[in-house]
Amino acid sequence: MKDFPSIPTAPRALPLLGHVVPLLRDPLAFLNSLPALGELVRVRLGPMSMIVICDPELTRRALLDDRVFDKGGPLYDRLREVIGDGVVSCPHQAHRRLRRLSQPAFHQARLPDYARAMTSCVRETADSWSPGQVLDVPAEMMTTSSRIITATLFSDALPSTAHGRLTDDVTTVVKSLYQRMFLIPPLDRLPTRGNRAHVAARARLHGTVERIIAERRADGADYGDLLSALVAAHDPEDDRPGMSGAEITDTVVSFVLAGIESTAATLSSALDLVARHPEVEQRLHAEVDAALGGAPATHADLPRLPLTERVITETLRLRPPGWFFTRVVTADTHLGGHLLPAGTSVAYSPYLIHHRPDLYPDPEAFSPDRWAAPHPQPPRHAFLPFAAGARKCIGDSFSMIEATLALATIAARWRLEHVPGHRGRLAAAVTLELRDLQMRARPRTATPAPAVPAPEGKP
Repeated sequence: MKDFPSIPTAPRALPLLGHVVPLLRDPLAFLNSLPALGELVRVRLGPMSMIVICDPELTRRALLDDRVFDKGGPLYDRLREVIGDGVVSCPHQAHRRLRRLSQPAFHQARLPDYARAMTSCVRETADSWSPGQVLDVPAEMMTTSSRIITATLFSDALPSTAHGRLTDDVTTVVKSLYQRMFLIPPLDRLPTRGNRAHVAARARLHGTVERIIAERRADGADYGDLLSALVAAHDPEDDRPGMSGAEITDTVVSFVLAGIESTAATLSSALDLVARHPEVEQRLHAEVDAALGGAPATHADLPRLPLTERVITETLRLRPPGWFFTRVVTADTHLGGHLLPAGTSVAYSPYLIHHRPDLYPDPEAFSPDRWAAPHPQPPRHAFLPFAAGARKCIGDSFSMIEATLALATIAARWRLEHVPGHRGRLAAAVTLELRDLQMRARPRTATPAPAVPAPEGKP
């Protein structure tokens, strides 16, 4: 058994800063360089250090043992400033109860109703475009995903002005969180423009959510949305009442942040990748024409959209919105033959795992059919867009349905072409997102026909 100091340290650490510069300048390339150093690699963040898990099996072990590898570390320390201790970010000791209370909101029986709201919101977006219009795709997808989360969480309880402010506040908070992870106190409290904007947006976001929750609890009606399910929830294994007001607020803010930003990033990348691969685009259009005939996609259409779902799955592999997460070790433990003392910060990266050539042949290629039979499937622990174990994303099915319906509905109506000079660039913040992606909307006419089969060995 090796001791803690024997874990190799990533090269090119700077005095005082450690590895902050490569983690800010090109974090994806930096992460992908780490597996060559070992299964566990030490990375320095100023005076602090964390251990990056580079091996998929060790990552799986850490995710399954959520008591020892608890939510914490540099990222979650910052996230808790925004989302508190809801079901997404709470410590292990509180998680099981909050998970039981939140789970009914995502019961399979509720998904068709949520899907109707999703379809309506995506149709509103598709109807708003005009032939030849140049679209700011990330902004369009942010608007769409925020409409969906508002409709499914709050039953459209927000007026348009409040809805716009909610979206702006989410954008401000999310875009500053990654940088704040590297701010050592008291730098995070200095009255800089960025710090002031972050704190103000965070306060407005909580104020908006708290007002809606107070109105809903006073009303007492069940609107069939996520918030109604959370307010009405009672733990079948506990005589205590359901969630407190603070727990509901923290959980709802968590859902707002994840539901808007992650889905928008996934859809922006999917539209970009499809346009870059004409053969996939042709087959996608053939599938949606045959399944939808030009109509918006509904929950009932999902079984007829297998390629659309594979496009979303491959997008989540190639560009997972949640690309980097941290945990904290709560008791002395062993991982990869090394002793990790209690209090150690560890990190894992779905992006790193998803781009390993030993797990995914030609990992940089966009190949939706790698997920189709008879292609051999990667190990379950090698695909982590929603994490794994007891802390797996509670809204994974919700998110997959949302993204699949949105992509199918857009593809049925429009063909999007890249605008020269604005073909998008990946930016790694709290989410992995595209920036400066502009595409021109070309109308399509549905041509019902059997889906075009994939040529042997082609994507």
